[in-house]
Amino acid sequence: MSIIVDQIARILRESKGIAAKADIASVVGSLGIAGDGAIPLGDDCAAIADGDGYLLFAIEGFMNEFVAKDPWFAGWCGVMVNISDIAAMGGRPLAVVNALWSEGLVGADPVLEGMRDASRRFGVPVVGGHTNLRTDRSQLAVAILGRANKLLTSFDAKPGERLLAAVDLRGRYREPFSNWEAATDAPAERLRGDLDLLPRIAEAGLSKAAKDISQAGIVGTAAMLAECSGVAINIDLSSLPKPEGVSLERWLMTFPSFGYLLTVTPDRTEEISALFAKRGIACAEIGEIAQGSSVSTYENGKSETIWDFAHQPLIGCGSIRREQAFGTEVKSPAKS
Repeated sequence: MSIIVDQIARILRESKGIAAKADIASVVGSLGIAGDGAIPLGDDCAAIADGDGYLLFAIEGFMNEFVAKDPWFAGWCGVMVNISDIAAMGGRPLAVVNALWSEGLVGADPVLEGMRDASRRFGVPVVGGHTNLRTDRSQLAVAILGRANKLLTSFDAKPGERLLAAVDLRGRYREPFSNWEAATDAPAERLRGDLDLLPRIAEAGLSKAAKDISQAGIVGTAAMLAECSGVAINIDLSSLPKPEGVSLERWLMTFPSFGYLLTVTPDRTEEISALFAKRGIACAEIGEIAQGSSVSTYENGKSETIWDFAHQPLIGCGSIRREQAFGTEVKSPAKS
Protein backbone atom coordinates (compact mmCIF):
# COMPACT_ATOMS: atom_id res chain seq x y z
CA MET A 1 0.00 0.00 0.00
CA SER A 2 1.47 3.31 -1.06
CA ILE A 3 0.61 6.13 1.33
CA ILE A 4 1.79 9.71 1.33
CA VAL A 5 1.75 10.31 5.08
CA ASP A 6 1.93 14.11 4.95
CA GLN A 7 -0.95 14.21 2.46
CA ILE A 8 -3.08 12.04 4.73
CA ALA A 9 -2.21 14.32 7.65
CA ARG A 10 -3.33 17.40 5.73
CA ILE A 11 -6.62 15.75 4.75
CA LEU A 12 -7.28 14.79 8.36
CA ARG A 13 -6.54 18.25 9.75
CA GLU A 14 -8.93 19.78 7.22
CA SER A 15 -11.69 17.19 7.63
CA LYS A 16 -15.18 18.32 8.58
CA GLY A 17 -15.46 15.53 11.15
CA ILE A 18 -12.47 16.73 13.16
CA ALA A 19 -13.47 20.39 12.69
CA ALA A 20 -16.88 19.60 14.18
CA LYS A 21 -15.24 18.07 17.24
CA ALA A 22 -13.10 21.18 17.65
CA ASP A 23 -16.32 23.15 18.15
CA ILE A 24 -16.72 21.37 21.48
CA ALA A 25 -13.84 23.38 22.94
CA SER A 26 -15.75 26.65 22.48
CA VAL A 27 -18.85 25.23 24.16
CA VAL A 28 -16.84 23.83 27.08
CA GLY A 29 -15.26 27.25 27.60
CA SER A 30 -18.61 29.04 27.48
CA LEU A 31 -20.22 26.65 29.96
CA GLY A 32 -17.28 26.88 32.37
CA ILE A 33 -17.76 23.37 33.69
CA ALA A 34 -15.46 20.38 34.10
CA GLY A 35 -18.10 17.74 34.84
CA ASP A 36 -19.68 16.86 38.15
CA GLY A 37 -20.09 13.14 37.62
CA ALA A 38 -17.82 10.14 38.05
CA ILE A 39 -15.61 11.36 35.20
CA PRO A 40 -14.66 14.80 33.84
CA LEU A 41 -16.57 16.41 31.01
CA GLY A 42 -15.70 15.16 27.53
CA ASP A 43 -16.48 11.45 27.43
CA ASP A 44 -19.01 9.57 25.29
CA CYS A 45 -21.51 9.73 28.17
CA ALA A 46 -21.92 11.50 31.45
CA ALA A 47 -21.41 8.98 34.24
CA ILE A 48 -23.05 9.42 37.63
CA ALA A 49 -22.10 7.15 40.53
CA ASP A 50 -25.18 5.15 41.53
CA GLY A 51 -24.88 2.49 44.20
CA ASP A 52 -22.34 -0.10 43.10
CA GLY A 53 -22.36 1.14 39.50
CA TYR A 54 -22.96 4.17 37.29
CA LEU A 55 -25.87 5.75 35.47
CA LEU A 56 -24.89 6.80 31.96
CA PHE A 57 -26.48 9.67 30.04
CA ALA A 58 -25.84 10.66 26.42
CA ILE A 59 -27.50 12.63 23.64
CA GLU A 60 -27.01 12.92 19.88
CA GLY A 61 -28.26 15.62 17.53
CA PHE A 62 -28.36 15.11 13.76
CA MET A 63 -27.46 17.34 10.84
CA ASN A 64 -30.48 18.79 9.05
CA GLU A 65 -29.10 17.60 5.70
CA PHE A 66 -28.84 14.03 6.96
CA VAL A 67 -32.38 14.02 8.36
CA ALA A 68 -33.76 15.50 5.12
CA LYS A 69 -31.98 13.14 2.72
CA ASP A 70 -32.26 9.86 4.64
CA PRO A 71 -34.95 10.27 7.31
CA TRP A 72 -35.46 6.56 8.03
CA PHE A 73 -31.74 6.00 8.57
CA ALA A 74 -31.53 9.17 10.66
CA GLY A 75 -34.17 7.72 12.96
CA TRP A 76 -32.34 4.39 13.07
CA CYS A 77 -29.07 6.16 13.89
CA GLY A 78 -30.77 8.15 16.62
CA VAL A 79 -31.11 4.91 18.54
CA MET A 80 -27.98 3.11 17.31
CA VAL A 81 -25.34 5.76 17.93
CA ASN A 82 -26.63 6.45 21.43
CA ILE A 83 -26.45 2.74 22.23
CA SER A 84 -22.90 2.76 20.89
CA ASP A 85 -21.97 5.58 23.30
CA ILE A 86 -23.31 3.56 26.21
CA ALA A 87 -21.39 0.46 25.13
CA ALA A 88 -18.18 2.48 24.65
CA MET A 89 -18.26 3.27 28.36
CA GLY A 90 -18.80 -0.32 29.43
CA GLY A 91 -22.54 0.08 29.87
CA ARG A 92 -25.79 -1.48 28.78
CA PRO A 93 -28.66 0.68 27.46
CA LEU A 94 -31.93 1.07 29.35
CA ALA A 95 -34.15 3.42 27.30
CA VAL A 96 -34.16 6.34 24.87
CA VAL A 97 -36.20 9.52 24.43
CA ASN A 98 -36.35 11.79 21.40
CA ALA A 99 -36.99 15.37 20.36
CA LEU A 100 -38.47 15.59 16.86
CA TRP A 101 -39.45 18.60 14.79
CA SER A 102 -41.19 18.22 11.44
CA GLU A 103 -43.49 19.86 8.94
CA GLY A 104 -46.44 17.58 9.61
CA LEU A 105 -46.71 13.88 10.33
CA VAL A 106 -45.77 12.96 6.75
CA GLY A 107 -42.30 14.35 7.31
CA ALA A 108 -42.01 12.75 10.75
CA ASP A 109 -43.19 9.25 9.81
CA PRO A 110 -39.98 7.87 8.22
CA VAL A 111 -37.87 9.20 11.11
CA LEU A 112 -40.19 7.56 13.62
CA GLU A 113 -40.21 4.32 11.64
CA GLY A 114 -36.41 4.24 11.71
CA MET A 115 -36.39 4.78 15.46
CA ARG A 116 -39.03 2.09 15.96
CA ASP A 117 -37.15 -0.44 13.83
CA ALA A 118 -33.85 0.18 15.63
CA SER A 119 -35.55 0.08 19.02
CA ARG A 120 -36.99 -3.35 18.28
CA ARG A 121 -33.80 -4.75 16.74
CA PHE A 122 -31.52 -3.59 19.55
CA GLY A 123 -34.08 -4.29 22.26
CA VAL A 124 -33.97 -0.78 23.73
CA PRO A 125 -37.38 0.90 24.27
CA VAL A 126 -38.32 4.44 23.28
CA VAL A 127 -40.08 5.71 26.41
CA GLY A 128 -40.99 9.30 25.57
CA GLY A 129 -39.79 12.61 24.21
CA HIS A 130 -40.86 15.89 22.66
CA THR A 131 -42.66 16.37 19.34
CA ASN A 132 -43.41 19.45 17.23
CA LEU A 133 -45.08 18.76 13.87
CA ARG A 134 -45.56 22.43 12.99
CA THR A 135 -42.08 23.54 11.92
CA ASP A 136 -40.59 24.25 8.50
CA ARG A 137 -38.10 21.32 8.49
CA SER A 138 -37.30 18.01 10.13
CA GLN A 139 -34.82 18.00 12.99
CA LEU A 140 -33.92 15.21 15.38
CA ALA A 141 -32.15 14.70 18.70
CA VAL A 142 -32.19 11.50 20.73
CA ALA A 143 -31.04 10.91 24.32
CA ILE A 144 -30.33 7.68 26.17
CA LEU A 145 -30.03 6.30 29.69
CA GLY A 146 -27.83 3.31 30.49
CA ARG A 147 -26.02 1.65 33.34
CA ALA A 148 -22.48 0.34 33.84
CA ASN A 149 -21.01 -1.88 36.53
CA LYS A 150 -17.42 -0.95 35.55
CA LEU A 151 -16.49 2.03 33.40
CA LEU A 152 -14.48 2.33 30.24
CA THR A 153 -13.50 5.99 29.87
CA SER A 154 -11.64 8.43 27.63
CA PHE A 155 -9.49 9.45 30.61
CA ASP A 156 -7.70 6.21 31.45
CA ALA A 157 -5.35 5.46 28.54
CA LYS A 158 -1.81 4.91 29.89
CA PRO A 159 1.64 5.11 28.29
CA GLY A 160 2.88 1.65 27.36
CA GLU A 161 -0.57 0.38 26.37
CA ARG A 162 -1.53 -0.65 22.84
CA LEU A 163 -4.34 0.88 20.79
CA LEU A 164 -6.82 -1.60 19.31
CA ALA A 165 -9.46 -0.86 16.68
CA ALA A 166 -12.49 -3.16 16.45
CA VAL A 167 -14.74 -2.57 13.44
CA ASP A 168 -17.55 -4.58 11.84
CA LEU A 169 -16.51 -4.63 8.18
CA ARG A 170 -19.60 -6.60 7.05
CA GLY A 171 -21.32 -3.62 5.47
CA ARG A 172 -21.35 -0.95 2.82
CA TYR A 173 -21.46 2.83 2.56
CA ARG A 174 -24.82 4.53 2.97
CA GLU A 175 -24.25 6.89 0.06
CA PRO A 176 -23.74 9.80 -0.28
CA PHE A 177 -22.65 10.00 3.37
CA SER A 178 -19.56 8.48 4.97
CA ASN A 179 -21.55 6.10 7.15
CA TRP A 180 -20.31 2.49 7.01
CA GLU A 181 -23.65 0.74 7.51
CA ALA A 182 -23.31 -2.78 8.92
CA ALA A 183 -26.36 -3.06 11.16
CA THR A 184 -29.70 -2.53 9.42
CA ASP A 185 -29.82 -6.03 7.93
CA ALA A 186 -28.05 -7.81 10.80
CA PRO A 187 -30.09 -10.12 13.05
CA ALA A 188 -31.08 -8.78 16.46
CA GLU A 189 -29.23 -11.50 18.35
CA ARG A 190 -25.96 -10.64 16.62
CA LEU A 191 -26.31 -6.89 17.17
CA ARG A 192 -27.06 -7.27 20.86
CA GLY A 193 -24.30 -9.83 21.41
CA ASP A 194 -21.72 -7.69 19.61
CA LEU A 195 -22.52 -4.65 21.76
CA ASP A 196 -22.37 -6.71 24.95
CA LEU A 197 -18.66 -7.35 24.31
CA LEU A 198 -17.78 -3.89 25.63
CA PRO A 199 -19.35 -4.19 29.10
CA ARG A 200 -17.98 -7.74 29.34
CA ILE A 201 -14.48 -6.41 28.64
CA ALA A 202 -14.94 -3.69 31.25
CA GLU A 203 -16.29 -6.05 33.90
CA ALA A 204 -13.44 -8.51 33.31
CA GLY A 205 -10.90 -5.72 33.79
CA LEU A 206 -9.37 -6.32 30.35
CA SER A 207 -9.39 -2.61 29.48
CA LYS A 208 -10.11 0.69 31.23
CA ALA A 209 -10.15 3.08 28.26
CA ALA A 210 -12.31 3.02 25.15
CA LYS A 211 -14.15 5.29 22.73
CA ASP A 212 -16.58 4.64 19.91
CA ILE A 213 -15.36 5.73 16.48
CA SER A 214 -17.41 8.80 15.59
CA GLN A 215 -17.73 11.10 12.59
CA ALA A 216 -14.20 12.25 13.36
CA GLY A 217 -13.03 8.86 12.07
CA ILE A 218 -10.42 6.56 13.57
CA VAL A 219 -7.66 9.18 13.88
CA GLY A 220 -9.97 11.96 15.07
CA THR A 221 -11.47 9.66 17.69
CA ALA A 222 -7.96 8.65 18.81
CA ALA A 223 -7.15 12.35 19.13
CA MET A 224 -10.07 12.92 21.50
CA LEU A 225 -9.00 9.90 23.54
CA ALA A 226 -5.41 11.14 23.72
CA GLU A 227 -6.45 14.66 24.72
CA CYS A 228 -8.71 13.46 27.53
CA SER A 229 -6.10 11.03 28.88
CA GLY A 230 -3.20 13.44 28.55
CA VAL A 231 -1.12 11.05 26.44
CA ALA A 232 0.34 10.74 22.96
CA ILE A 233 -0.95 8.20 20.45
CA ASN A 234 0.98 6.97 17.41
CA ILE A 235 -1.07 5.21 14.74
CA ASP A 236 0.25 2.81 12.10
CA LEU A 237 -1.84 3.52 9.00
CA SER A 238 -0.90 0.21 7.41
CA SER A 239 -2.45 -1.79 10.28
CA LEU A 240 -5.98 -0.37 10.23
CA PRO A 241 -8.86 -2.85 9.77
CA LYS A 242 -10.35 -1.73 6.44
CA PRO A 243 -12.85 -3.13 3.93
CA GLU A 244 -11.54 -4.35 0.60
CA GLY A 245 -11.78 -1.81 -2.18
CA VAL A 246 -12.14 1.25 0.08
CA SER A 247 -9.45 3.91 -0.17
CA LEU A 248 -7.54 4.80 2.98
CA GLU A 249 -8.49 8.47 2.55
CA ARG A 250 -12.20 7.68 2.62
CA TRP A 251 -11.89 5.11 5.38
CA LEU A 252 -10.21 7.61 7.68
CA MET A 253 -13.28 9.86 7.32
CA THR A 254 -15.75 7.04 7.92
CA PHE A 255 -18.31 6.68 10.72
CA PRO A 256 -18.83 2.92 11.19
CA SER A 257 -22.03 1.56 12.70
CA PHE A 258 -19.89 -0.68 14.94
CA GLY A 259 -16.42 0.69 15.61
CA TYR A 260 -14.43 1.13 18.84
CA LEU A 261 -10.96 2.05 20.00
CA LEU A 262 -9.65 0.38 23.15
CA THR A 263 -6.36 0.70 24.99
CA VAL A 264 -4.93 -2.45 26.54
CA THR A 265 -1.74 -3.70 28.10
CA PRO A 266 0.43 -5.72 25.68
CA ASP A 267 -0.34 -9.02 27.41
CA ARG A 268 -4.07 -8.63 26.72
CA THR A 269 -4.14 -7.65 23.05
CA GLU A 270 -4.54 -11.22 21.78
CA GLU A 271 -7.28 -12.05 24.29
CA ILE A 272 -9.38 -9.02 23.40
CA SER A 273 -8.79 -9.43 19.66
CA ALA A 274 -9.97 -13.04 19.93
CA LEU A 275 -13.23 -11.95 21.62
CA PHE A 276 -14.10 -9.75 18.65
CA ALA A 277 -12.85 -12.24 16.07
CA LYS A 278 -15.12 -14.92 17.54
CA ARG A 279 -18.07 -12.71 16.58
CA GLY A 280 -16.77 -11.94 13.09
CA ILE A 281 -15.57 -8.43 13.97
CA ALA A 282 -12.18 -7.27 12.69
CA CYS A 283 -9.84 -6.23 15.49
CA ALA A 284 -6.22 -5.15 15.13
CA GLU A 285 -3.49 -3.42 17.07
CA ILE A 286 -3.08 -0.10 15.27
CA GLY A 287 -0.74 1.88 17.49
CA GLU A 288 0.70 2.60 20.89
CA ILE A 289 0.10 4.96 23.78
CA ALA A 290 3.11 7.04 24.83
CA GLN A 291 4.13 9.96 27.00
CA GLY A 292 3.39 13.28 25.32
CA SER A 293 0.57 15.44 24.00
CA SER A 294 0.18 14.65 20.31
CA VAL A 295 -1.46 12.27 17.86
CA SER A 296 0.68 11.10 14.95
CA THR A 297 0.29 8.72 12.03
CA TYR A 298 3.08 6.75 10.44
CA GLU A 299 3.77 4.27 7.64
CA ASN A 300 6.94 2.88 6.12
CA GLY A 301 9.10 4.73 8.63
CA LYS A 302 7.60 8.17 7.94
CA SER A 303 5.63 9.95 10.67
CA GLU A 304 3.46 13.07 10.69
CA THR A 305 1.86 14.86 13.65
CA ILE A 306 -1.86 15.43 13.20
CA TRP A 307 -2.55 17.41 16.37
CA ASP A 308 -0.53 18.59 19.36
CA PHE A 309 -2.70 19.50 22.34
CA ALA A 310 0.13 21.39 24.01
CA HIS A 311 -0.24 23.98 21.24
CA GLN A 312 -3.98 23.81 20.57
CA PRO A 313 -6.81 21.89 22.28
CA LEU A 314 -9.19 19.85 20.15
CA ILE A 315 -12.30 19.32 22.27
CA GLY A 316 -10.91 21.28 25.21
CA CYS A 317 -11.44 18.51 27.75
CA GLY A 318 -7.89 17.38 28.39
CA SER A 319 -5.85 17.97 31.52
CA ILE A 320 -3.92 20.90 29.98
CA ARG A 321 -7.10 22.83 29.16
CA ARG A 322 -8.71 22.01 32.51
CA GLU A 323 -5.65 23.25 34.39
CA GLN A 324 -5.78 26.51 32.42
CA ALA A 325 -9.51 26.97 33.04
CA PHE A 326 -9.84 25.81 36.63
CA GLY A 327 -6.35 25.97 38.10
CA THR A 328 -6.14 22.27 38.88
CA GLU A 329 -6.25 18.98 37.09
CA VAL A 330 -9.43 16.92 37.32
CA LYS A 331 -8.76 13.20 37.44
CA SER A 332 -10.92 10.10 37.07
CA PRO A 333 -11.78 8.34 40.31
CA ALA A 334 -9.88 5.23 41.24
CA LYS A 335 -11.66 2.11 40.03
CA SER A 336 -11.21 -1.41 41.31
